[in-house]
Amino acid sequence: MGFFDFLTEEIAIDLGTANTLIIHNDKVVVDSPSIVAMNQTTKKIIAVGQEANQMQGKTHENIKTIRPLKDGVIADFNASEQMISMFIKNIPSLKKRFFTPSLRMVICIPSGITEVEMRAVRESAERVNGKEVYLIHEPMAAAIGIGVDIMQPKGNMIIDIGGGTTEIAVIALSGIVCDKSVKIAGDVFTNDIIYYMRTQHNLYIGERTAERVKIAIGSATEELENPPDDMSVQGRDLLTGKPKEIMISYREIHKALDKSIIRIEDSVMETLSQTPPELAADIYNTGVYLAGGGSMLRGLDKRLSQKTELPIFIAEDPLRAVVRGTGSVLKNIERYKSVLIK
Repeated sequence: MGFFDFLTEEIAIDLGTANTLIIHNDKVVVDSPSIVAMNQTTKKIIAVGQEANQMQGKTHENIKTIRPLKDGVIADFNASEQMISMFIKNIPSLKKRFFTPSLRMVICIPSGITEVEMRAVRESAERVNGKEVYLIHEPMAAAIGIGVDIMQPKGNMIIDIGGGTTEIAVIALSGIVCDKSVKIAGDVFTNDIIYYMRTQHNLYIGERTAERVKIAIGSATEELENPPDDMSVQGRDLLTGKPKEIMISYREIHKALDKSIIRIEDSVMETLSQTPPELAADIYNTGVYLAGGGSMLRGLDKRLSQKTELPIFIAEDPLRAVVRGTGSVLKNIERYKSVLIK
């Protein structure tokens, strides 16, 4: 601890494909869609987060909305850097500062990330004044956020279904024993719904509409105990070119998502088949934990439970489990030294 410590601020970032969350002083201060709107002529960012999200699919040729992260990793270096920078500047307690403080950051990354992609995340963080940058794998952060004691010699299985990737990991002794990262998650579900609407109803809908349908009536099974009401969906008729509206039920959305969910199930089974026998015994007793926005899909826990014949528990606030874990690590950096990638 030195004289300059008051110049350093600590933040934890969950840099997600769909949403970016930032924790500062134990509070979630930023929870925004990971999207930026850019002016094509001046190349200036005109909006980020929620504001840019409202422009999605409604822009003219001078404005373009960009999602800088694809499959959990940085796809557009420049846009992601500006997005992180703007999110950090919007943190209420940092706004009052005369000068930008140097930052100690913990950022979580997918477990299947390559060295090059890892360097991109680190360089982005350093450019926005990150003096100390630590990285942590997403399933590890999710486990800590759910409240699992990762230091114990005991196996725990975490499935984190985000926007870009689904991370499946078996964790013991503060390390990942076996893991699988599949690029099938929320975004693929959204595209499945768009494709289904085109092929089955000749209706062309945008990403934001598909996302709304997924949240309102998305389902992983055909039989739900309390099914959601049918929903009206508006889009453009592909045959006549006119705007039109149709009613759809959750059963149709189940059909649309079925193939993708089967692939997630297969990945879970594959990870279980690679698990050492002692850890498999632990998982049999403790069950499997689900986190991430995708785990809120109706009936997904039941479906995975039938497939694996294991009890499945959904984290109490699945969208924030990862960032909570990242925040816990930030508070006890010494304790979690072994799980961080410096």
